[in-house]
This record gives sequence, structure tokens and C-alpha cells, in this order.
Amino acid sequence: MRASLIQIAVEEGESVESRRRRVASLVRDQNGADLVVLPELWTTGAFAFEEFDAEAEPLRGPTYEAMAKAASDAGVWLHAGSIPERAPDGTLYNTSLVFSPTGDLAASYRKIHRFGFDKGEAVLMGAGRELVTVPLPGTTVGVATCYDLRFPELFRSLVDAGAETLVIPAGWPERRRAHWTLLAQARAVENQAFVLACGTAGTHAGVPQAGHSIVVDPWGEVLAEAGADEEILTVDFDPGKVATTREQFPALKDRVLGLKAPDRP
Repeated sequence: MRASLIQIAVEEGESVESRRRRVASLVRDQNGADLVVLPELWTTGAFAFEEFDAEAEPLRGPTYEAMAKAASDAGVWLHAGSIPERAPDGTLYNTSLVFSPTGDLAASYRKIHRFGFDKGEAVLMGAGRELVTVPLPGTTVGVATCYDLRFPELFRSLVDAGAETLVIPAGWPERRRAHWTLLAQARAVENQAFVLACGTAGTHAGVPQAGHSIVVDPWGEVLAEAGADEEILTVDFDPGKVATTREQFPALKDRVLGLKAPDRP
């Protein structure tokens, strides 16, 4: 399987519509890939909190339409990062969209863990409640977003739901880049899964971004890693390695805590 992680910058002065066109063009250029991944909140910038309300859109809004067409034009599976979604009741969510190669919506995921503690995303957006997995040819993708990376129980639940490849779009700050790399490798090792983590370059609302999108195999080996600037990180990987790894080193079978107790007669 070939994956392309599109690490773009979200800079001031570029309109959202212009950025949509630019990103759609980049997606179309990846027509040799099987899976293309975009970063978190790339329409606004993950730290541009004051823009969330103004730029929020319905699930099937302009970004949905642009990315559905780009996926169809390229004939790729597209994890279109995330957008600020405005639900019918007015609640905002940090919502990821996944499209099939025909441009159909395969899944959407509302970010469960909101970042900011008592400000920013944590108070401006609602929390998602549902785990999301997406069956692709050859692998099942588990979907998470940025701050979710710090919560291993979410990824364990995704594995229990069948995930073999964990895809994580992010707007991760440069000052905690060491955590980004460490946690991506940890989630891969403990779940014996591939991790594809796509970040952003540049600066969001004055916050320098980490970049360094990364692909990690089930043994924790880094297969590819981007630098700090805009870059398209393309890597070939064998999804079958997940099953092989879990057979050779069956640690997941030795789990004790977190398992549902058997029903008593």
C-alpha cells in the first residue's frame, strides 16, 4: 500500500477557498497513492480559535464537496484531515472526513479529546462520542485526531474494533514535537499497528507547528518522517505486517486489564 501524507502550512493571508483549491490540486497529484492523508483543521489552522465559528461549515459543505471531488479525480482513499463542523443544533465539532476513491463519504469522526483545558477547542467545540474504523482493501483504518494521541485507551479500543492502521491528522505545536514522535511510536508498538500521523507546517495564529509527519510500523520502526516545512511524505508499506507481527509476538493476547469480564451463568 502506498500512502501520501500532505503536510501543508496554514498561513495568514491565504483565504480558505484558495487553500481548498490548493489542497485539492495536491490530492489530485497523488493519483499513484492508495491512501492520502491531510492534517487537522487545515482550512482554518488548529490554533486559530477565533476563526472556528466564522469558518465552521456543515458536514456536507464546501470542503466536503471539494475533497469528495479530489478523491474521485485521483481515485484514492482520502482522509481529508478535519474541519470545524457546525452541527444542525449549532454545536461545533472538530470533524474528520474519509472519502472512498469514488468520492463517497466512507466515514466521519468527531474528535473525542478536545485540546485547550479551559480555553480554545475545549470550550468552543463539542466532544465526539463514537469510535470510527474504516475498512480499506488490505487493512482496517482506525481514525483519531491530534490530542487523541495522548490517550492510549482510545487506540486500544480501535484495535479491539479491528484497526490495523491508525491514521492521525494533527496540528501539533513545535514546542512539544518530541512528544509527537514518541507517542506515535508508542501507539504503534503497544497496538502492533501502523501509525500514519500527518501534521502541519508553518505557524497557526502565532503558534509554530511541529511538522515532522511520520509513518511508523508495528515494531515501532520509523519508515519515513518529514521535516519542518511543507512536504508530501510518501511511503510504501505492507499492511500484512500487522498480522505477522501479532503472530510472532502475541502480546495483545496477554492483555488482562481493560477486558470485558466473561458473562457468568
